[in-house]
Amino acid sequence: MALPAQLITRLRSITGAGSVLTQAEDLIPYSFDGTAALQAMPGCVVFADTTAQVSEVLKLANQERHPVVTRGSGTGLSGGSLPVNDCIVLCTVRMNRLLEVDAANLTLTCEPGVTTIQVAEAAEKAGLFYPPDPGSMKISTIGGNVAENSGGLRGLKYGVTRNYVMGLEVVLADGEVMWLGNKCVKDVAGYSLKDLFIGSEGTLGVITKVLLRLIPRPAAKRTMVATFDQIDAAAQTVSDIIAGRIIPCTLEFLDRTTIQCVEDYAKIGLPRDCEALLLMETDGHPTVVAEEAAQMESFARKNGCREIRVAADDAEAARLATARRSAFSALARLAPTTILEEATVPRDQLAHMVRFVEQVARKHRLRVGTFGHMGDGNLHPTFLTDERNTDEMHRVHEAFREIFEETIRVGGTITGEHGVGVAKKDFLPRFAGDVQMRVTRALRRVLDPHGILNPGKLCDMEAL
Repeated sequence: MALPAQLITRLRSITGAGSVLTQAEDLIPYSFDGTAALQAMPGCVVFADTTAQVSEVLKLANQERHPVVTRGSGTGLSGGSLPVNDCIVLCTVRMNRLLEVDAANLTLTCEPGVTTIQVAEAAEKAGLFYPPDPGSMKISTIGGNVAENSGGLRGLKYGVTRNYVMGLEVVLADGEVMWLGNKCVKDVAGYSLKDLFIGSEGTLGVITKVLLRLIPRPAAKRTMVATFDQIDAAAQTVSDIIAGRIIPCTLEFLDRTTIQCVEDYAKIGLPRDCEALLLMETDGHPTVVAEEAAQMESFARKNGCREIRVAADDAEAARLATARRSAFSALARLAPTTILEEATVPRDQLAHMVRFVEQVARKHRLRVGTFGHMGDGNLHPTFLTDERNTDEMHRVHEAFREIFEETIRVGGTITGEHGVGVAKKDFLPRFAGDVQMRVTRALRRVLDPHGILNPGKLCDMEAL
């Protein structure tokens, strides 16, 4: 159903006629995000260039009680930026100015449409380091990273996006603009409201500026790959490394299916017949790096690893890391539909969880590849399927239901970095409990009383 002509006219008066898309063929690319098998057609797409335009669009939408779904590059994997039918998609990719790199205070300020890789490169140019590195960092935007509280390969040592946000400019549902935070390293004045918006998935406000914390760049790094004939041996190596009081910057896992796909894709000489692979990286002072690398190699050998490959130089290290980053792309070549999910468990449950995923896949006659951030317990079971096959898709959904239920049972969380969105909304009440859900809904009611912001995500608007 087309939006009222009057609403379109008013939107064009705010952003300019060329910044509002209404034709069906133009809307299709904005009818889905990176989440497989989900799609809905928006009523229009509005590109904002300034905070003032975002404010005016939200004022209008709030007056008209019309839903708004904010979108960056659309790389999300939980349906967080999936439109609802006939909504206004508010796209912030044109708000892509890098406003300041403050080397004296170790901060960077930018607009939400700046990509993660642009932030990392700007920090590096200043001799500094921005650690968060989601797999989609070449195209994902900082606004989306903050809205989803994105993680990445370096999350074990350096944390997730939340750990690097010092301030935010946010536009509320009624168009009011609010600045939260500052460049002070310590600030305990009042509630930490900025943290409320980090990971809120566009349900509480629209992020229009971000103040990020940078850190000194590590002086040295060493990258290694260890291969194993048993998943349990790889998991025990992870446990031994952590128990040995070593916190690598990267500690990644690939199973047999994923290794074979990555080798077909990247051709870097990975063994095709091993059961598991660990990508291990340590960084910091050169002496510490050498000591930690030797200890990690010792732990891997103690647990019977087949082979350890140490990157000879930065170029080889980059190739090995790129191989891990290509896991999703490599698996996606095998089937028409690739459904990448995540389950995060305590580290002592990792081997059990990988085996459980395999058992569930066999039970439901499905093909699965599992990889992920083993150092922080964040696994990515990835089912290779075809969304046109209704019966198979039903079995995929049943498999994920069992995986999430087992994740909760062993003390894990339903999302460590992708967010709740639409994909995991039904599992959130069981994980969070009645009281947390009541508080969550109350917060949404206060900040968005008419329920216009990203309806249907995280928790149902009907429950408001």
